[in-house]
Amino acid sequence: MAKVVTFGEVMLRLSTPGYLRFAQARQFDATFGGGEANVAVSLANYGVDACFVTRLPKNDIAEMCVAELRGLGVHTDGIVYGGDRVGIYYLETGAVARGSKVVYDRANSAIAEIKPGMVDWHKVLQGADWFHWTGITPALSQGAADACLEAIKVAGEMGVKVSCDLNYRKKLWKYGKTASEVMPELVAGCDLVLGNEEDAEKEFGIKPEGFDAERTGGEIDQSRFESVCSQLMKMFPRCKKVAVTLRGSINANHNTWGGVLYDGKTLWQSRRYDITHIVDRVGGGDSFMGGLLYGLLTYDTDQQAIEFAAAASALKHTIIGDYNRVSVAEVEGLIKGGGSGRVSR
Repeated sequence: MAKVVTFGEVMLRLSTPGYLRFAQARQFDATFGGGEANVAVSLANYGVDACFVTRLPKNDIAEMCVAELRGLGVHTDGIVYGGDRVGIYYLETGAVARGSKVVYDRANSAIAEIKPGMVDWHKVLQGADWFHWTGITPALSQGAADACLEAIKVAGEMGVKVSCDLNYRKKLWKYGKTASEVMPELVAGCDLVLGNEEDAEKEFGIKPEGFDAERTGGEIDQSRFESVCSQLMKMFPRCKKVAVTLRGSINANHNTWGGVLYDGKTLWQSRRYDITHIVDRVGGGDSFMGGLLYGLLTYDTDQQAIEFAAAASALKHTIIGDYNRVSVAEVEGLIKGGGSGRVSR
C-alpha cells in the first residue's frame, strides 16, 4: 500500500446553516477541516496509507478533531502536541450573485507556534512515497514556514517525492513576509505543483495572457494554461509535473470545473464538468489534489490521473463539509458517465 504524509493546520469549521448570512445565524454547524487534512482524508477513502501531521493543543476540541480523523482512516501518530488553541474559521455560504465569505480566527494557534525540530521528520517520512504540503502552512508564521522547509529537505534526502498546492490566501500573510518572498525556496523542493491562475500570479507573477476567471462565463480555454505550467517548470527545475485547476464561475451555485496536467511535453486535459447546483465548494482543490496523488500512484497514464482528480473534485462539490467522502468506485463511475444521480439500489 502506498503511503502519503501531509502536513498543515486542521481547524474547527463553524458554518452558518443553509445560506444564512453571519448576521442572521443564531447557531453554527461545527465540523473540522484544513487543506492538508482534507487531502489525507481523500487518500484514506481510496485505500492509501494516509498520515496527517500537525500540532494541536491538549484539550477536548483537539481530541474531537483527532478522533474524527482516525474514524476516517487517517493515521495521526505524527501529530505533536503543545500550544493553547485550535484555529477556527467561520463560513458563510454564498448563493447566486453573493459569494461565500470566510473569517479566520487562527492567530496563535498551536501550529502557528510550531518550530523546526518539533517533528521527527525522519521517523514520520519513513516508508513514504509522497510528502504533501500547501501554501497555507508557510503563511501562518515564520516558524511554520521553517518547519515546512525542514520537512521538504528531509523528504528530498530520503527520496520521498514532494507535492505542493500553492493555495494563495491573501488574508493569512501577516507576519511581515509576503508569499513571493517565502514560497520560491519551498516550491524549489517539489516534484509536483498544483495551482490555479491566481496562485501562480500572486506568488510568482505568472499568468495566462488575457485570462480573467471572473469574466469567463464558465468557458475556459484549457490550452492557455500550458504557458503557466511551462513557466513554473522553468522556474523550478526539480518539478516534473504541474497541474492547474480550472474553475469557470457563472455564479456562486454554478461553476464549470476541470483540470490540466503538464509533464513538460504534453498538456493532459480532463473532461470539464458543469456543476449546476453546488452544495459546498470548500475543499474542492484539496479533493482534486487527493485524487491526483491517488491517480499518479495507481494508474498507468497521466490522462487517467487527471481524469480521476477532476471527477473526484466534481463529486466533492456535492458534499457538505471540507472532506471528500467518496470512494474509488464512485469516482470511476462518474468518469465512465455515471453522473445521472439516480438512486443506487
